[in-house]
Amino acid sequence: APEEATVTKRPRKGTTSGKKKPAGKKKQQKATKAPREKKAKAEERPAPEDEVCAEEPDEEELALGEEDESSASGEQEGQAAAKRRVAQPSKKARNVAAGDKEPEFLGEPVPADEARAKWPQRYQRGAPKRPEDEEDMKARVHYRSAMVDGVVYALGDDVYVMAGENEADYIGRITEFFEGVDKTSYFTCRWYFRPEDTVISRAKFVNDHTHDPKRVFLSEEKNDNPLDCIISKVKIIHVDPNMDPAAKAKLVARTDLYYDMSYTVAYSTFANIPSDTTENSGISTDADSENGAPVKTASLLDLYSGCGGMSTGLCLGSALAGLKLETKWAVDLNSFACKSLKYNHPKTEVRNEKAEDFLALLKEWAILCDKYVHSNDSDVAEPVEEEEDDEPLGKDEFVVEKLLEICYGGTGRKNGIHFKVQWKGYGPEEDTWEPIENLSDCPLKIKEFVQEGYRRNILPQPGQVDVICGGPPCQGISGFNRFRNRDNPLEDEKNQQMVTYMDIVSYLQPKFVLMENVVDILKFADGYLGRYALSRLVSLNYQARLGMMVAGCYGLPQFRMRVFLWGALPTMVLPKYPLPTHDVVVRGGAPNAFSQSIVAYDETQRPTLKKALLLGDAISDLPKVDNYQPHEVIEYGGQPKTDFQRYIRLSRKDMLDYSFGDATCPEEGKLLDHQPLRLNQDDYDRVQQIPIKKVGD
Repeated sequence: APEEATVTKRPRKGTTSGKKKPAGKKKQQKATKAPREKKAKAEERPAPEDEVCAEEPDEEELALGEEDESSASGEQEGQAAAKRRVAQPSKKARNVAAGDKEPEFLGEPVPADEARAKWPQRYQRGAPKRPEDEEDMKARVHYRSAMVDGVVYALGDDVYVMAGENEADYIGRITEFFEGVDKTSYFTCRWYFRPEDTVISRAKFVNDHTHDPKRVFLSEEKNDNPLDCIISKVKIIHVDPNMDPAAKAKLVARTDLYYDMSYTVAYSTFANIPSDTTENSGISTDADSENGAPVKTASLLDLYSGCGGMSTGLCLGSALAGLKLETKWAVDLNSFACKSLKYNHPKTEVRNEKAEDFLALLKEWAILCDKYVHSNDSDVAEPVEEEEDDEPLGKDEFVVEKLLEICYGGTGRKNGIHFKVQWKGYGPEEDTWEPIENLSDCPLKIKEFVQEGYRRNILPQPGQVDVICGGPPCQGISGFNRFRNRDNPLEDEKNQQMVTYMDIVSYLQPKFVLMENVVDILKFADGYLGRYALSRLVSLNYQARLGMMVAGCYGLPQFRMRVFLWGALPTMVLPKYPLPTHDVVVRGGAPNAFSQSIVAYDETQRPTLKKALLLGDAISDLPKVDNYQPHEVIEYGGQPKTDFQRYIRLSRKDMLDYSFGDATCPEEGKLLDHQPLRLNQDDYDRVQQIPIKKVGD
């Protein structure tokens, strides 16, 4: 049996690496619709084609011979990148102009007491260390300034530093000048990272975003370098990430480079400079109706929602932290998943459509709201009255009773806005989807629908979404896909949802973004898709953090490692990952190039973790069932035996799930869906022959 093990990783220290008006009499709203017999069967809105596919496989579920693209080239590239980021620049011969002196320190040394207090690690007893060793070089004496090629440099100056052959010059901030115990003159540099120097660098991205060539990221990475590696000074300024774009452009124009965020190798983190960080959650606060205590509320959009597992988990966790996070909108292509989500979250606006159609609809909806709502706010609540119209109807003309829904394109329809129309004198079975151009004679009906939809907030607009979550499907990188595009994964249509997800983030500008995906996004093609997602968020001026979390480390009876990418606007605090609470039976591994993104304790820490959960801890209380068990809801038939089982039986209210409001959830406390797949008799007979013991199958 596999050993139970605590998930740990090496210490990170030194790691390389958005007055009613009176209503007048109105004519009936007529419209032309597609020719058909009046008594024909209802043309319901065609449901998008269901996309039902197996979950992306875990590493241990793949064939043993599957290529592991992170083991060889990924590891070598990761090591090379780490070395480039913090290794000493190569010492090169200088073309010293006539009369120039060799690099030298200037002025009197820093007094010994002051130097030992400021840089104590340099003066600790021990054998001398070479600068390429992990330990700091020991110092004989420190200085405050130096001259290189006739230019005077002081502590705190930003400089270009010599790099290796065919490499761009390094950029750093001088933090120390000192003479080492080996009698060599050194300076210590705190490094800046260009975008291409970070984890987002090594992918050939599509042309949907760029990075400002003047933008760099300040890191905490430092190392010692020979004094003659300094090339020249560079003017770098700090820019507030929330500065007005026009003012920022004016300020940046007067400098060589600028930085507005930091970069940390651990969890591939791009974040505000610590002094910029505030405790602003960006979440509104309301008064609780029961006890008057402040209650923070936030809205959530769940993309690629499935049945709503990710958003439900976020809402439950947020409730424990005192935040009432509500899933206001959800989008998924699978109609069955949408029905399930709507059943369990009746207040959520659930849309069964493609994500790209949803984005197109959002943009068109904004135009409609500008026309019918924002252009004259006093008309928002204006009622619409009609007068009887005795004019005879023309061929294929029908009277519009009401507009019910809105969508963009869809199966069997051309791209563009469509409304679901209720026709006067006909029942619901006769409702049809009609393009907006067929309703040109019905402006008041359109206005009525848009104003009502705006009040109900049926679709989000930029700035109205607090959190976007979702896991874009990436079948193009699955180990089961034998035709993967390794050279440019985003040219594969199966991976385009990653781009669509980021396009929606770019348009809506939520305060927070949480994206989940399989580890293959960091394994396949050297982590192409993971690097793309990080790069896109950073280009949108989001803080970002990437981590790999193991489900078993948080109390589930399985390993299941997944990638979670956080994004947060600069005005927010970038969330951290919760550290493991349970031991876990370790299976598989992580991409070498992203080993510093595993959410785990450092080896120096000795946490007290709960025992790993096994399958029996989860299902030992379930009643036995036969091959055919037709009931969707049954009784447990016994008491829970483990903490997991006690938790899973809690009511929604006990779990702080407010999806049904004050109403009681249907079948609360009952066992749902305990139904095996019914086998044919011959298959059932074969299964009966499997020994009931470990690895008996």
